Amino acid sequence: MKNTHTTRLLKYLEDYKTITSLEAIRDLGNTRLSGYIKKEGYLIDTKTVQVPTRWVNSDGSKKTTSVTEYSLRD
Repeated sequence: MKNTHTTRLLKYLEDYKTITSLEAIRDLGNTRLSGYIKKEGYLIDTKTVQVPTRWVNSDGSKKTTSVTEYSLRD
């Protein structure tokens, strides 16, 4: 099987079940995850999740931001 964006993404989803844009950039070198998933036509579920940032609140807790998490539909 050829090593393409699609095959790497599908393997990642098989192994880890979910992926975010940051993980796609860091782990797969893919900077256009959402556009690529839609173009390929796979049945993908999306969910908004909160992830920590490098910034902290005045009480010392981590600030968070919302990102989209993608998973293959069962």
